[in-house]
Amino acid sequence: MAGSLTAACLMAVSSVSTAQAAADPIGEEAFITGGDMPSHPDGWYSHGPVQGLPEVPVFCFEDELPAEDSWHTSFWTEMDTSGLQVVVETGDAAEAAALVGALNEAAADCAADWLRENPGSTAAWDDYGTVEGADGGHIYGVHVAPPESGTGVSLFGIGQDGTRVTLIDWRQMGNLEHAPVGEFTTTLTTALGKLGA
Repeated sequence: MAGSLTAACLMAVSSVSTAQAAADPIGEEAFITGGDMPSHPDGWYSHGPVQGLPEVPVFCFEDELPAEDSWHTSFWTEMDTSGLQVVVETGDAAEAAALVGALNEAAADCAADWLRENPGSTAAWDDYGTVEGADGGHIYGVHVAPPESGTGVSLFGIGQDGTRVTLIDWRQMGNLEHAPVGEFTTTLTTALGKLGA
């Protein structure tokens, strides 16, 4: 599962057009870098920020993230680990809070929704709680395992600073026991500190 998602991420990165890569009005300083992601022995590669959403819909959040006023940075390694940060500039703080609420709900419902769409599979999730910084953040973990296929685990960090909302996605092969929650907490804390830049 995670391997195919990583391949899809790489495909999306390679298909970014010159027009999409136009200047980012939010600014690169509002995004995390590969060095801010949980450590990986092969190191991280990145591309972005790029205007709009990735061409491949973001797992668990296909219907919640708005394409307009969004930017994203993609991260990947030479192995089976990948990541993504999406930043959305909303109209006001109330709109941002509503988007955060929708993203939190989608993260909490993701495993159950995926199981309904993939009978015979297994899935699990965990709520790793809140993270301090800016207007606050929250971390979730989701594990999915299609029948007779590899298993994948994702960590999602959702946060807000004023009118801006961010979603950070880390994923690799494995289950919830393999998720680097402590390091990812630092990742989200760093992202919240940069979000208002």
